[in-house]
Amino acid sequence: MDLSYDGTNYHGWQNQPNAISVQSCIEKALSILTKSDTHIYGAGRTDAGVHAIKMFAHFDSHKLINITKLMHDLNSFLAKDISVNNIYRVKNDSHARFDAISREYEYNISLSKDVFNINKSYYVYHNLDVKLMNDACTILKNHVNFKCFSRSKTDVKTYNCDLTLAKWELSNDQLIFTIKANRFLRNMVRAIVGTMIQVGNKKINLKNFEEILISQDRTKAGPSAPAHALYLSNIEYPKEIFANE
Repeated sequence: MDLSYDGTNYHGWQNQPNAISVQSCIEKALSILTKSDTHIYGAGRTDAGVHAIKMFAHFDSHKLINITKLMHDLNSFLAKDISVNNIYRVKNDSHARFDAISREYEYNISLSKDVFNINKSYYVYHNLDVKLMNDACTILKNHVNFKCFSRSKTDVKTYNCDLTLAKWELSNDQLIFTIKANRFLRNMVRAIVGTMIQVGNKKINLKNFEEILISQDRTKAGPSAPAHALYLSNIEYPKEIFANE
């Protein structure tokens, strides 16, 4: 399933007790429409308030599904802030999380106050040096261990990520950060953005930025940027996982 959602009204992607998640809403709709208890497996997790332009999830069904009808029924059943963009048949051993080969995020910063974009972009009122922030991106891509940008007490076997893209682009009063890697740590993108904002407003210099990376210490990095301006923008899969129709 290729999905989009506005994360404003949800406590993140993943199911959790006493809170509304994107996953639980889709599972409820699927279970009702397919008349069977259906669990979905997401390509990853997004935190409370984070949006997705493109999220993928998979589910198993022993029934023959009319994909066009199911998409229509799901979009009619789901809240207006969750959309099913497409559904694909994949091979039986395919997995939305483990088969993903890359993930991409965008972070949106507004350099002027926009009351109509308050839940979609982070307003930063001070001047930012975009060249310095892109210089920090170059440093970032020279590293593989990103423990300094990971939420503490995270149960992972490695803090290494294969980073293939990191850049800031300025368009009018919108500053957009794009980052792509094979995997991301919990809170990693927001911590990187928060630290790079400190580079941009010259609270820390590029030497300090590299020292933070080398330290592998989250307390030395900057604060996490707010969740409401972060978007999961794309996930890539190998063609081999898709079933021949």
